[in-house]
Amino acid sequence: MNLAVLGATGSIGASTLDVAAAHADRYRAFALTAHASADALLELCRAHRPAYAVLSGVAPGKDLEQQFQDEVGTRLLFGAQALEQVVTDPGCDAVMAGIVGAAGLASTLAATRAGKRVLLANKEALVMAGPLVMRAARDSAAKLLPVDSEHNAVFQCLSDVKSVRRIMLTASGGPFRALPLDKLGAVTPDQACAHPNWVMGRKISVDSATMMNKGLEVIEARWLFGVDAERIEVVIHPQSIVHSLVEYVDGSVIAQLSNPDMRVPIAHALAHPERIASGARPLDLAAMKNLSFERPDHQRFPCLPLAYAALRAGGTAPAALNAANEVAVEAFLAGRLPFTAIPGVIEGTMASMEIMQGGTLQEILESDAIARRKAGERIQLARAA
Repeated sequence: MNLAVLGATGSIGASTLDVAAAHADRYRAFALTAHASADALLELCRAHRPAYAVLSGVAPGKDLEQQFQDEVGTRLLFGAQALEQVVTDPGCDAVMAGIVGAAGLASTLAATRAGKRVLLANKEALVMAGPLVMRAARDSAAKLLPVDSEHNAVFQCLSDVKSVRRIMLTASGGPFRALPLDKLGAVTPDQACAHPNWVMGRKISVDSATMMNKGLEVIEARWLFGVDAERIEVVIHPQSIVHSLVEYVDGSVIAQLSNPDMRVPIAHALAHPERIASGARPLDLAAMKNLSFERPDHQRFPCLPLAYAALRAGGTAPAALNAANEVAVEAFLAGRLPFTAIPGVIEGTMASMEIMQGGTLQEILESDAIARRKAGERIQLARAA
């Protein structure tokens, strides 16, 4: 299987390449991409020898192109359009959609429209354009396989959607689950990125700390599994061992358990319907002290109800929610916005938005751009106050 790994230099990319390399007889790197990390991408190309490499955020450069060709025999492409070129190439069989945020929408949609096997780690594609992506998958017979640990767990537990009473997505609660509320205003980006269980990129780590990540996953689950918002719940599970649960109308609850290691859902999505070794440490149930669950506190995690509200509003509301969150998180990581101000920026931006139907990619991208501008203005006003 020829595999394109979008976001190859990130944590999802590293885990994907680790699993693929352990099964070199089954998987070959066809294309590896990064935004601007040329040195890191070149190092990966030395190890995996793909046919193509893409630097989506770098202007074309002959010297760099020649270096990739001379050192590893890889053709280097530049710009966001090159992402769509490699995922729709007839030589590509499967695509790991591992680009974080709205930047991953176009390439994910292109791979879906091309009928590829799409390993979906980019939740924002479904958050922003769920109906569009799912319709493209139906029309092209693309196979969408969730890689988020929670959605992959649901996928493994799901047998009959009509008999589902509710889907329960688990959340660790992040690094501030037990921190006194009056201390949240002073937390730093490094503290927010110190996730207790998972190794993730900085943006996703902040989303976990605010639980916006879980809100986005609720929206993703609605489109992946065809279940309305009222049947999708979030429960806090600090140990990150139970990745999600599905409750059926007969009272049965089926859960998927594993150690918190992204190689588990990646291996499942790569090989489905078969199973292959992921390299993850086996689960030792006897060594566990307990598995605990609690309901999320919306005072501590106000981003979660904002996501539900956007899902219920429909249209371009989820795209605007995602855009405002990306801008607010970027400002927090840059030291321009307190942690506790993130939800306010999102809520204020959403309140000022005109919701469009969102039936086309153009409408979705337009809403995304407007929300980014409005969120940026709110941050500027907050700094000037």
